[in-house]
Amino acid sequence: MLPQRVSAAGDPDIVPIEFASFHDQTFKNEYLQFMNVTIPPGQIAAYHSHTRDFAQVYMAVSDAEGTPLGGKPSITPRKVGEVLFTNYTKKPGVHQVANVGSSDFRIMGFEIFDSEPGRFTPLARPAPYAPVMDNHRVQAWRLILQPGEAAPAMQQAAPGVRIVVQGGMLVEGIEGKPDHKLNLKYGDFAWQNTGPVRTMRNVGTSTVELVEFELK
Repeated sequence: MLPQRVSAAGDPDIVPIEFASFHDQTFKNEYLQFMNVTIPPGQIAAYHSHTRDFAQVYMAVSDAEGTPLGGKPSITPRKVGEVLFTNYTKKPGVHQVANVGSSDFRIMGFEIFDSEPGRFTPLARPAPYAPVMDNHRVQAWRLILQPGEAAPAMQQAAPGVRIVVQGGMLVEGIEGKPDHKLNLKYGDFAWQNTGPVRTMRNVGTSTVELVEFELK
């Protein structure tokens, strides 16, 4: 069944992103609010507004039809694990998103509360961390570890978030503290403070994929 789209004619109701259908605000602090968005097949997140810069990871893809207010619907193909940043502070937007596919459409992402960057400066990270985003607001890396592989020490120089694209068993080593074993699941989210120097080691039997963001 196709979703019942809301017509832009006649001044439709527009809500902030945190009140949009299927948008779950799962975390909020002084820096950002984190959104977990899952739109089932045949459902629609009706018109909602974006006024703050937004970074996201595609967690499950389907035919998601986006319609800007006053515009025409379109579908942009996406891949699981793909990252995207939208500069809504510079150009606010209003749209609705209809899942016209046959499976869930899911993103995990966050709005940045500060309207201007400049409070933090992320540091470079060694391989196998791979940079996937670097702009005036955020920097992001993808970390993929096969069983038995490890990532060398790096420092969290700016606060940020971790999103788990593929879960598994990791040991996180933080300087000056005992090793910390983590049983990460697909779709897990963690807030990460500044300061710690850490290593990561895959001690499980499955590939682990993380996307980690640091604020600027």
